[in-house]
Amino acid sequence: MKKNQQQDKSPKNAKLEDLERNREYSEGQYNTTDQGVRINDDHNSLKAGDRGPSLLEDFIMREKITHFDHERIPERIVHARGSAAHGYFEAYGNVGEYTKAGFLNDTSIKTPVFVRFSTVAGFRGSTDLARDVRGFAVKFYTQEGNFDLVGNNIPVFFIQDAMKFPDLIHAVKPEPHNEIPQAQSAHDTFWDFISLMPESMHMIMWAMSDRAIPRSLRMMEGFGVHTFRFVNKEGKSTFVKFHWKPKLGTHSVVWDEALKISGNDPDFHRRDLYDAIENGDFPEWELGVQLIPEEDEHKYDFDLLDPTKLVPEELVPVTKIGRMVLNRNPDNFFAETEQVAFHPGHVVPGIDFTNDPLLQGRLFSYTDTQLSRLGSPNFHEIPINRTIAPMHNNQRDGHMRQEINVGKSSYSPNTLGGGCPFQAKMADGGFVSHHERVDAHKVRARSESFSDHFSQAALFYESQSEVEQGHIANALQFELSKVETVDVRERMLGMLAMVNKDLAKKVGEGLGLKVPAKVEKPLNRGIGADADPKKHEPKPADNKYKPSKALSMLHNPTITDTIETRMVAFICGEGVSEDNLKNLKKALENKGAMAKIVAPNAGGIKTDKGTEMKADFTFFNSSSVLFDAVYVAGAKNIEALADNNNVKEFINNAYKHCKVIGFGADTKKVLDKTMIDNDDDAGVLIADKKSGDKFSDEFIRLLGKHRVWERESKL
Repeated sequence: MKKNQQQDKSPKNAKLEDLERNREYSEGQYNTTDQGVRINDDHNSLKAGDRGPSLLEDFIMREKITHFDHERIPERIVHARGSAAHGYFEAYGNVGEYTKAGFLNDTSIKTPVFVRFSTVAGFRGSTDLARDVRGFAVKFYTQEGNFDLVGNNIPVFFIQDAMKFPDLIHAVKPEPHNEIPQAQSAHDTFWDFISLMPESMHMIMWAMSDRAIPRSLRMMEGFGVHTFRFVNKEGKSTFVKFHWKPKLGTHSVVWDEALKISGNDPDFHRRDLYDAIENGDFPEWELGVQLIPEEDEHKYDFDLLDPTKLVPEELVPVTKIGRMVLNRNPDNFFAETEQVAFHPGHVVPGIDFTNDPLLQGRLFSYTDTQLSRLGSPNFHEIPINRTIAPMHNNQRDGHMRQEINVGKSSYSPNTLGGGCPFQAKMADGGFVSHHERVDAHKVRARSESFSDHFSQAALFYESQSEVEQGHIANALQFELSKVETVDVRERMLGMLAMVNKDLAKKVGEGLGLKVPAKVEKPLNRGIGADADPKKHEPKPADNKYKPSKALSMLHNPTITDTIETRMVAFICGEGVSEDNLKNLKKALENKGAMAKIVAPNAGGIKTDKGTEMKADFTFFNSSSVLFDAVYVAGAKNIEALADNNNVKEFINNAYKHCKVIGFGADTKKVLDKTMIDNDDDAGVLIADKKSGDKFSDEFIRLLGKHRVWERESKL
């Protein structure tokens, strides 16, 4: 009887009962360690002073992160979905004044690298085109040991202290009661967390922008995120921010396109990277650095140790110091891409850490994670992780040990082994930590200099073009519309109003909600129970920054108009005109682009001259979302193309996604069946009006702009 009564309850009433039960259960609860010790501050790691280094004795942080690191086996908890490639790095040799790192100064060597790109939230089988941060991790196999630059395609992060990382990932992962949704942030738990964490708002602007849905792994920037140190031969320290600048420019897809790509080819990015390398179109980036003298540490109105802040390039320009080329695919995905182990603590002489509290926590967490995921302290012996520098130490045994150590001494000091291995002096290349003075009280606290959470969020938003701002508003509307709890939506509108009131209003209109007149103060703002809230009071953005063109993909001064490796779909029917194809195909290929034949069936077609033409794709197994532009070629049986629903959908999607579309001679019947209602529409080229070289030149020019954004306002 009770079972039937429970089944008769409406979902709404059942949910209300669940909420009431949760309230009763949680009433009077305090956060504790696994040993039952009540925790006073679960938001800040223990430091020597509020801007000092994190302390090893912090048993609360170690317990929390250790548990988090071991929650999943065997795939990575985060960054599980990855793609990778081998390559090399060449230094320009212009930073000897700042760092003694050999691989950054010796222009005669090519330092081997292995690079892994990844999404963060999804499992191994999730789609490449999720709206997400992209991992950008580079392992340099230098002659002085391995250096891992473990970053993202976004220069800032969601949180300021590593203590909050388990909470962030728990919030963004599928909700634990039903394991839904996969690889998406558009759900209640994520936005509930974000709405209570003002420090996340800068990162949210990036994550809701088109940066989170890149066109290709080869067309995105990379960043070291944290502030590191360069140290020169004299021991002088310089703060450094790392940047990767792609040769092909920084480009993205639009959201509707990302959704359709996920359905057509969830391996789109992985396939794109693999195919480019196999075709000899080797991806390339330049490594740049922002260099800040140590005496300028407190020069700016943001804190260099705050990982939720960036250094505007207008304040500190990026200096290019080398280039990286990826020229070889892995031989075995599991042995290399899956087993590679990165760690921000893998540094070489000339590169050192700062007291960034997120970085300090990562220095502990990554080794702990590898122990869980790869099952042994000997993960460094897996071929993809091995250093090319000679390796000698007294580490012995352990699960899956591969090295066979000889001799009876495995301790230091010793005489039985001749004293080996010896300590390396600085002159011999020995690593010595920077002699930074630390003199502070032991505290769980956050520096007041970390408390401006909205000014750089506003800087990013206001630096975007009108098109890009529209996409951010649309993304927020989409994400928050998936949130069922109205209180969370309203709280987020209040947070957005602290960034930009017009943005908050646009998002609110899409949700059918008004922006709260008074911003509700979050109950939990990432500070401890006894912290003084007045010192960390969230304040609206004060517009102290001028817009930065470097933050916009459309305004960026480094925008390139190259069309190298761009894919153009040539829609062809039976009896296609050979002459109709030749000019544009040759012109595109001369510029490094690729023309792919999309035909009625996989067997290919015959041209009007009887030539057999192989089909790369069919109308049924492909979509315009897999290409950068579309060209409709004339054919004897043009009516068959005009009447084909797949062809119409192909062209209409390309039109909606603002791609350049070309129509060859005698294709008006196809044009008339599409949603394009104006022959002079932006980005729509008609061969009858522009023929020969003029048509090809204009097609290539528009393709180099990536999209025809003027069309979007009309749509």
